Amino acid sequence: MFAAGVECFFRGHARLRESISRYDHDFSRYCELLSSFRRMGRVLFPLFLAPGVWEYRRASANFEIARSTDRGVETREAKLSATSIHPSSSKDGGRSRSVGVFVPTLVVLAILLAGLVVFANVWTDVQWYSQLKAAKVFWTQWGWAIALGTLGTLLVGLSAFVNHIVARTGEKTAVRKGIDQYRQQIEAHPWLARLFVPLALGIVFGAQLGSQWRTYVLWLHRTPFGQKDAEFGNDVSFYVFTLPVLQSLLALSVTLLAVGAVVAIVSHYLYGGISSDGSKVVLTSRVRVHFGVLGALAALVVAGFLWLRRYNMLLANNEKFSGASFTDINASLPGITILSLAAVLIAGLFVLAAVKGLWKFTVIGIAVTAVAGLVVTTAIPYFVQRFQVVPNAAEKESTFIQRNIDATLAAYGLDNVKKSEYKAQTDAAAGQLRSDAETTAQLRVLDPNIISPTFTQLQRNRPYYSFDQQLSVDRYTIKGTPRDTVISVRELNLNGLSEGQRTWVNDHTVYTHGFGVVSAYGNTTTSDGEPSFFQQGIPSTGELGKYEPRVYFGKSSPDYSVVGAPKGTTPWELDYPTGGSKNGVKSTTYAGDGGPKIGNAFSKLMFAIKFRDTDLFFSDRVTKDSQILYDRDPRVRVSKVAPYLTLDSRVYPAVVDMDGNPKTPKRLVWILDGYTTTNQYPYSARQSLNEATADAKSKGAGQYGESPEQVNYIRNSVKAVVDAYDGSVKLYQWDKKDPIVNAWSKVFPGTLTPMSKMSGDLMSHMRYPEDMFKVQRTLLSRYHVTNAKEFYSGGDFWDVPQEPTAPKGSTQDQPPYYLTLQMPGQDKAQFSLSTGFILGGADKQNVMTGFLAVDSEAGSEPGKVRNGYGQLRLIELPRDVTVPGPGQAENNFLTDSKVSTTLNLLKQGGTQVIMGNLLTLPVGGGLLYVQPVYVQASKTSGSTSYPIAQYVLTTFGKGSKIGFAPTLEESLNQTFGGNSGAQAGDASVSGHKEAPSADSNNKPKANPSASPSPSGSPSASPSSPSASPGGGGTAPADELQSALGDAQKAMEESNSAMKEGNWSAYGEAQKKLQNALERAVKARRETEGGSK
Repeated sequence: MFAAGVECFFRGHARLRESISRYDHDFSRYCELLSSFRRMGRVLFPLFLAPGVWEYRRASANFEIARSTDRGVETREAKLSATSIHPSSSKDGGRSRSVGVFVPTLVVLAILLAGLVVFANVWTDVQWYSQLKAAKVFWTQWGWAIALGTLGTLLVGLSAFVNHIVARTGEKTAVRKGIDQYRQQIEAHPWLARLFVPLALGIVFGAQLGSQWRTYVLWLHRTPFGQKDAEFGNDVSFYVFTLPVLQSLLALSVTLLAVGAVVAIVSHYLYGGISSDGSKVVLTSRVRVHFGVLGALAALVVAGFLWLRRYNMLLANNEKFSGASFTDINASLPGITILSLAAVLIAGLFVLAAVKGLWKFTVIGIAVTAVAGLVVTTAIPYFVQRFQVVPNAAEKESTFIQRNIDATLAAYGLDNVKKSEYKAQTDAAAGQLRSDAETTAQLRVLDPNIISPTFTQLQRNRPYYSFDQQLSVDRYTIKGTPRDTVISVRELNLNGLSEGQRTWVNDHTVYTHGFGVVSAYGNTTTSDGEPSFFQQGIPSTGELGKYEPRVYFGKSSPDYSVVGAPKGTTPWELDYPTGGSKNGVKSTTYAGDGGPKIGNAFSKLMFAIKFRDTDLFFSDRVTKDSQILYDRDPRVRVSKVAPYLTLDSRVYPAVVDMDGNPKTPKRLVWILDGYTTTNQYPYSARQSLNEATADAKSKGAGQYGESPEQVNYIRNSVKAVVDAYDGSVKLYQWDKKDPIVNAWSKVFPGTLTPMSKMSGDLMSHMRYPEDMFKVQRTLLSRYHVTNAKEFYSGGDFWDVPQEPTAPKGSTQDQPPYYLTLQMPGQDKAQFSLSTGFILGGADKQNVMTGFLAVDSEAGSEPGKVRNGYGQLRLIELPRDVTVPGPGQAENNFLTDSKVSTTLNLLKQGGTQVIMGNLLTLPVGGGLLYVQPVYVQASKTSGSTSYPIAQYVLTTFGKGSKIGFAPTLEESLNQTFGGNSGAQAGDASVSGHKEAPSADSNNKPKANPSASPSPSGSPSASPSSPSASPGGGGTAPADELQSALGDAQKAMEESNSAMKEGNWSAYGEAQKKLQNALERAVKARRETEGGSK
């Protein structure tokens, strides 16, 4: 068809040629026209009609030859034209022409491909947001970004255009060699200077305004804080919302003036307004006027910056505190105000110079202002600081330090902390925990940071499932009793599949979801030291009732899955393994609404481009009813739906009744805490989120979403809930008073759900956010001091304790812990988040100085938070009493002879000893430390090595009595003289392990027992050798060696039994080990006594 078209085209030209041959005087003109047309065709045809380019050239050459032949002259040009269509006729020419065709074609194809990719990503994003009913979020943020970017581009471009036009209309000087040719080129191509260059400058320097869309939309929807700064009396909203906009506008003004000035200088130079006369630069009167106007505008911008600098003083950081200091207010502030007014006067001088040509006054004014600026902003503040403030710093700065203290406490929600003195007792006595029975009963002995491998080994079921490395702590009401629990989701783990199983079909259409939760009681274990599960197995069974167990959206879900199929289609998604089917698995078809539809060819093409995956387009598994699930991490989903939130680093699961209807199945959801933050709160101390939230267990996890480098205001304004089955996102507005979230609710109307619509069951799983608590404890280590002069001295500053179980040399902070406890002055024990404080200073002495806990129990009333939730309580220990901190308590544990002997023997026997979380509790009138001890076989190959709880360590007060037993109940009794007065959660545990002696400072009992044996009777000691040297028995040294040998043998038997999963044999081996340890300790003491 193309060839026929070309042939028809040139037939028309042949007829035209016959007509033109009758008019020789026009023939040459026609040839020039035809030659120009042919040259144009050589450029355009390869771009749009590349397949027919050679036919065009061949036909054109034939026409040239025919024309030349008819006139009897075959010119050299015609011959070259005829031969040029054959590459073999001129290899170099053919190659250059081929390159000339190829490069433009490649460029056009690259542009088209890039445009297609961009379109595919935008289109798929729109589908993703629309499916979540959050399309307004996408269009709002991108609409504002594009609008502001376009505005910035146009303003910068207009500045360049106006300054060029003003310069162009100026007087032209005589012709200057080398300059006029550039001017002529510009005049020959006016679109270049008037359109292309301004537009390019606008894109480069103005489009970045679009990245500040958050600043402008917040200002348009600003909400007052109702609090005023202590210096100027402005509402805090001025600093949070208005001041950033003013600074942005001034920065844009600088860009406009800078671009305009550069364009003006270049244009004036090209058009003769600026010239040189030897070594002297000559400016025309028009140039002087132009530069005078630009100078006046620049002076006004400088005046604006100086005026705003007055307010920025309240946001500054000083050596001792944040905000404006004595010197700032009494020396720098008046000087900056004067300079700002002087800059306005200089603007007037620039105008005068532009009109009257009196540049001398302008130069003098600038020089005087510069000198005055150095005096009032540098010299005077220096002398005031050096000779007035430094000798009297505490008195002079006290007013401004107090402003900093008050603002910081208000900005971080610390202005309502309940403080109390706690005269901690240091000696343990029998029955001392009787009044703290409720706290003791919920004491957690299961460490969520250690037992993930145990959950994996006992509950994973198949290698393509996994549990989170750090499990979550929550509370559930089980059989009418609130219980602290450890919970985790059985998520899909494609890395567990063998290499042969990793196909596109399996990865994206078969293995699509995890299944169910596994949860265990936090305050007890089984008799073998394993977690005591109350929800487990596949299908999921236990105390949580009926719920939707399929996990299509989780923290480790695949990048995307294609789910759904027409009715009647045989299911191909693997649901869960079962023994009741032929292939050992049960299949299912996704029935929810969790992702964009991908049923037509266009949708498949768009998503195939997005994921760079052709299989997605060609697979028959992608049906007309298919959906594509992606961006499945709850944190990613929330951060996209609420781009203004900073998200907590922890995401925890919960099985809840979302609608309050007991007849409908519960839902498995992910709960996230969202923060609104700013760095613009006057006088408030700045804090790095990453530094404040980093601890020994965070493992590098950071905040998601809008995460500023530093903040000086934070609120837990939103609780986000993501359904694990359909991925739906609900944002509950948790803080109704926060002005920032109220402003965002106007920007994205309808995206926040009132807290009043939250079900009671969901409310019961809300908790105080961990990252916010870490930020607050970091600040309270200094800002518990509320007296300005004492704050200046810093003598009572505290530190967060370092993790006592971390490797030697580590400086990581101890994490806070969730547990149920009753603080002094609290009516009853509540689910809380707590941390300790130790003495501050360069030499961190591990002495306890304070203990902080926050009430984390939100209640279970629908739509209403329980009174008391979020109440921070800080107890301060007396300065004249030394109470061991966590590090000292850990040292007391490990240096106890009984503990060290036992743990060393365990390690020598090929067992790895893992120290669990060291919990601190203010009970019994003092501080109680509790730490579980885990063991696992370090020589076990594969994935069968996992920790089990073996012992529990306890100590109270100064640590003179160490409890060391297989259960918390026995360990507490050992610490508190045989009877703690309260019952621990594992009081009813019966097992096979023998207990160590009741007190490491006393001789062991003749027949100790951890708990009743399976038969219910105490286990007797296998041997009772005489310890008396003169009694005819074995010598103590020989007995010690014999006992150590028996312990080593027992350890080997324990490890073998653990590898084989033979727990009966493991229990018997543990009996032997315990008996050998008792003999070894007894023999060692007798040896030491005999040597004295």
